[in-house]
Amino acid sequence: MEDEESYIKIFETFTWKITEFTLLKNVAKVYSEAFVLGGYPWMIILYPSRNFLNIFFKAVQMKADHISEDWYRDVKFKLTLVNQLDPNKTITREYKNKFSASYRSRRYSFMPIDELYDPEKGFVLNDECIVEVELFVRESKLENQVNQAASLARHTNVEVLTNDLEVSWEEFKKYRTDLTWLEPHVQSALEIKNYVDKALRLEKWKENEAAVEFETEKLKTKLIGKS
Repeated sequence: MEDEESYIKIFETFTWKITEFTLLKNVAKVYSEAFVLGGYPWMIILYPSRNFLNIFFKAVQMKADHISEDWYRDVKFKLTLVNQLDPNKTITREYKNKFSASYRSRRYSFMPIDELYDPEKGFVLNDECIVEVELFVRESKLENQVNQAASLARHTNVEVLTNDLEVSWEEFKKYRTDLTWLEPHVQSALEIKNYVDKALRLEKWKENEAAVEFETEKLKTKLIGKS
């Protein structure tokens, strides 16, 4: 009991609000942005067009030159599909999983798709669906923790944007007569790209500042030595 209470105190939460949700009925899958919980990057993938609503929770691997294949994250987490009419009908599932190079993502089934889109059920309100994840990392191995800016700067531009644009292109080929569903994907990609560009510029500025300080100290040392 005491162990469970310690988990609750340090759970971290990410809330994903999916707007214009009904426009995604013909979209195979929808990706959240990359986000950091417990010091590690994650992603939610929603399948809104099949007979049953499936939610995938994915461990995002940072791009690095040397990543051990033996890395893993042992986590306790909750996935929640928010009921916006009656909080008592909100669906929350709790899991304990070990994510690794062999098992980067897990699929979790929630409810029949017809019930999800039923306006009287309350899971889609004002054309918005809300999914939340609460997470605590119990143990990890052979991975370094990251911050939010570093995560998006080093990972999102090579995987998240690729995924978003890949989904958009595949759906464009099938439903090119109606492009209204495409806007959320394009907008998401553009917003993430802007954030990534800013994060990269900030990191570059910090690197330049450190280099200038280093050279300044070297110059001071030489001047003092000559005097």
